[in-house]
Amino acid sequence: MLSTLSQCEFSMGKTLLVYDMNLREMENYEKIYKDIENSIAAAHEKISECKKQILQAKRIRKNRQEYDALAKVIQHHPDRHETLKQLEALGKELQNLSHIKENVEDKLELRRKQFHVLLSTIHELQQTLENDEKLSEAEESQETQMETETKQ
Repeated sequence: MLSTLSQCEFSMGKTLLVYDMNLREMENYEKIYKDIENSIAAAHEKISECKKQILQAKRIRKNRQEYDALAKVIQHHPDRHETLKQLEALGKELQNLSHIKENVEDKLELRRKQFHVLLSTIHELQQTLENDEKLSEAEESQETQMETETKQ
């Protein structure tokens, strides 16, 4: 009976030890489970942070590409100093051409006036010639009449 009692106590002690061990294992598994959950949550946070970084990197890359495209366009145009020089040169050329235009217009107006005077003079000369011709015709006709009268 002692031996049975001893075996029962031994079995009970063993069962108690197994029970304690199972409790500790459950606690250990729960701790591992919580650590895994925390790791998963941290991984999700890291993934979302990485996604934000990727979006920001894409935006920066896009901005750089636009900047490079604009820089290429800008490189094709002269700088401000050169443009101002060209603008000043064109202004001087415009002023010079304007002055030449005024001179040509003045000369044209003078030629018109001279041409008008010439036409007026030619017209007066024609009138004078016509008057002289009429006078000479009148004189001839008078002479002819006088000759006819004197012959009669």
